[in-house]
Amino acid sequence: MSFLDVLYFIIPSAIYYAAPLIMTAIGGVFTERSGVVNIGLEGVMIIGAFSSIVFNLKYAATLGGWTPWVGLLVALAVGAVFSLILAVAAVSFRADQTVAGVALNLLGLAVAVFSIKMIYDKGQTDSISERFSRFDIPVLKDIPLLGKMFFTDVYGTSIFAIVVAFIAWFIIYKTPFGLRLRSVGEHPMAADTMGVNVTKMRYIAVMISGALGGIGGAIYAQAIAGNFSATTISGQGFMALAAMIFGKWHPLGALGAALFFGLAQSLSIAGASIPYVKDVPQVILLILPYVLTILALAGFIGKAKAPKASGIPYIKGKR
Repeated sequence: MSFLDVLYFIIPSAIYYAAPLIMTAIGGVFTERSGVVNIGLEGVMIIGAFSSIVFNLKYAATLGGWTPWVGLLVALAVGAVFSLILAVAAVSFRADQTVAGVALNLLGLAVAVFSIKMIYDKGQTDSISERFSRFDIPVLKDIPLLGKMFFTDVYGTSIFAIVVAFIAWFIIYKTPFGLRLRSVGEHPMAADTMGVNVTKMRYIAVMISGALGGIGGAIYAQAIAGNFSATTISGQGFMALAAMIFGKWHPLGALGAALFFGLAQSLSIAGASIPYVKDVPQVILLILPYVLTILALAGFIGKAKAPKASGIPYIKGKR
């Protein structure tokens, strides 16, 4: 296998594994840009994965090939509603946002595993029959070198995630809504003085984060795992959180960081098929994504500046 063949193999795989991380990381960007720390991305992904798989298994015979896409909408709705727990605790009751996020992670896993046991009377679901399919992009697939690398055997979820990243950048930096969102995350009192409803903006941001995190979990479950169990989502939410910080709370930065972590995940799973990489002990490849997550946070968290009001509850009239 030549170096070019390795690239043809590893780059599409990296984008494929990065898609759920991109969606969830961008959800985190929305939340933290509003001033709310969201440690609960893992729990939201779990709920999204659980709800999409249950929906897929129940309606696959009726909806056919559209089932996984409708499953994303179901995960979007469930994730948005589930994230309201964080919004109520952190925004309305001014609870410690880190503790509330950790509780969200624990609750998401507990609810999902308990529900699977109640519905199917076992610890995991059956494998789904309707999954996201791959396709070639006309015209672009014929571009020399790049065509086979980026536009052949493409998953729709990969394109969707990248498009969402650019839409999020436009919304946050080019629209009045984005300006209000950033203002409540940087200086909520000034935003309040200008007539911006800080509580409302933070609720909306947390729900957007829950919706995108739910979609991220659904993409992982329906495109990669194929079923749901207690270990389906095992650290991907924290990788997305790291990608958000690594990307300096910017949608396109989070996109790049998620692609980096997607590459690490693809190496850990598909490394046995790649020359030189296959000689690396399997345990090293399996822990690679998590080690890179820790290194990225250790190396960049001190250099990246979060929104000034991130993690600070807003009390009207109080500086």
